[in-house]
Parts: sequence; C-alpha cells; structure tokens
Amino acid sequence: MFRSIVTSFVTAGLLSASPALAAGLKVAVVAPADGPFAMLGKQMADGAAFQADDRGSQIVPINESCDPAGGEALTKALLGSGAEAAIGFLCTESLEAALPALAEAGIPAITLSVRSDILMEDALKKKWPFYRLAPSGKAEAAAVTDVIVANWKGKPLALIDDGTIHSRELVESVRSALAEIGVTPVFTDTYRPAQEQQVGLVRRLAKSGATHVFTGGDRYDTAVIARDAKAENVPITLLGGDVLNAADLDVPLENGVLAVTVPDASRSAEAGAVAKAMRASGTEPEGYVLPAFAAMSLLEQAKDQAAKDDSALSEALLKGPYATILGPIKFNGSHERTDTPYRLMEWRDGRFVAATVAGGAD
Repeated sequence: MFRSIVTSFVTAGLLSASPALAAGLKVAVVAPADGPFAMLGKQMADGAAFQADDRGSQIVPINESCDPAGGEALTKALLGSGAEAAIGFLCTESLEAALPALAEAGIPAITLSVRSDILMEDALKKKWPFYRLAPSGKAEAAAVTDVIVANWKGKPLALIDDGTIHSRELVESVRSALAEIGVTPVFTDTYRPAQEQQVGLVRRLAKSGATHVFTGGDRYDTAVIARDAKAENVPITLLGGDVLNAADLDVPLENGVLAVTVPDASRSAEAGAVAKAMRASGTEPEGYVLPAFAAMSLLEQAKDQAAKDDSALSEALLKGPYATILGPIKFNGSHERTDTPYRLMEWRDGRFVAATVAGGAD
C-alpha cells in the first residue's frame, strides 16, 4: 500500500526495463533489541518493516548485543535466518564478527551507522560484500574542509579540539587538508571539555585575531563557547561537525552556530510523503527510521537489477543509482556512497536549517 506513496521516485530510479518487478526479498535487520541502544534498534526495525510489506519482502529481526563476546551467536543467527541481505549494524563489533561468514555465504551487508574507515579497508582487501549508507569517517573531514575553503577564504581561521580521539582526529584531518592547499590557521588549541565556562578560550581566540572557528568539540562545549563569546562581545563564527546534531543539555545552542551535518531527512522533498504516512500510522520518522526504509528500497531495486542481469545481489548493489527517500544512491568502487550526505546547516530557533549568507559562513 505504500508503493503509491513512492511510485514516482522509485520508478525513476529503476534501471530494469522489465514490466514486472522481482519478488520481494528476505532481509535480516541487525539491531539492538534491548539495553541502552534498544530505541535505536527499534527505529531500524520500524523503518525496514514499513517498506517491506509493500513488495512482499520479509524482515528477520536479529538482536545485536554490541559486545564482541556475542559475535558467534550473531553470526549463527544471521546464517540461519535464510536472509538474502542484512541491514542495520549499529556497532563495529557486530560487523567485524559477522562479515567473514556473510561474505562466504554471499550475503551483502549494509550498515546504517558504522563509520570506521579501517573496517571498510579490511572489507575491500578481503572482498567482503560490505556497503555503507552512513558516511565514512573521512567524509566528514572532507566536507568540513570543503565548507571552509568555499566560504571562509581569507578569513582569520582557528581550529580547536577537545582532546578526545574523535575530535583530535577530525581537526587534524581538516588541518592537514587545508595545509595541502596553503591555508594556515592563525590559532590552534586543545581545550578542556565539559567545563561550565570557556571564557579563557574565548579570550585566547580574541587575542589571536581569529574570527572564524572550527571546533571538533561536542554540542555542549560548542554551546558554552558560543554563549561566552557573546557575553565577552567577541565576534566569532562557530562551525562544528556532525556531533552538534544532538539534543541541548544545560546550555542551549546559540542561533547562528554552523554545523556540517546530515539534514533531517523527514523534512526533505523526497521523504515528505513517506514521513507523513509514517506519522499517520503511529511511527515517528526519526533517527534510523528513514535510513532503514531507504536501505530496504535500495535492496529491492538491486534485486530487480540482479534479476535482469542474472547477477548476484552484491554485484547489483554496485549498479545504480537507485532512487530512495534519501535521494539517488550509488555506491562507488570503495562501497561508499558517491554523494556526500553532509550539508552546511545553521542553528535557528530550535533546529538546524540550511545555512544562509546571514549565518556568517561567507
């Protein structure tokens, strides 16, 4: 019944000229069913199930413990499920455990969450059928660099991190990429995270002359820096990474703070009708719900292509592009999306919206 909602973009994306679509397929949804990540697991299952019924597809929920000790049980459940493909995979540990067996069985896996570059490098070397809807770790740094080069050319730039592994690596990747094209920040610093105030950092930024600041820190620290800069009357434009797309804690994010992040898919033109139908049925299209829906749609179209070519499903995934509610998706030779889902967004009145000139990015 949901095919009518998405007929226009699915039909446009199908590569098969056949008048009949292939039958549905059986897909394992690997996601936590209990514990602290159960809510995220439910989002994956709900999104996949919403799409599956329309094509006669079937989903098989498989619990993901996110514990290396549970790898053998997970692999056994996957191989015993009869699934033709697997989606989900919130945790790197689950993929590391399951991928060798999935490769041997010819079952492709699509992660909605794991961004590990090392895991993908291993998968490519060992020819595992591992694909990623989530952006890679390198993609975020590349997107941030592109934003800085395109919008802050000639601006006094500062790069700051909070000392954590992710923050340090992200900022260092950006710094290295900028150095290759001759862009040097006027100020770099590692600040102490989770403090009630960052006045000292703000004053050091002011003394350096930096007016445009990229921070690898989280939402709370970025909110504190923005608040203290405003209180100290220090005019800086703050840009953060994907970690800013989180809930406010004790300090709300100031209007005008920029982030290179993935926009809310439910607000896009492609996903609008599906999101509305989900809400009408009692499913809120948040978190991993729409990505799981898109993964199911992508696999169904890939199966149609495989039937046309008389090829394996894992090979058909490299064809495309396939139309989804996340936009057209095509995997490159590295099994990553050829497009980047990251966009420059600006915090305005309680949510991130597309950044404007007024947001200070130019």
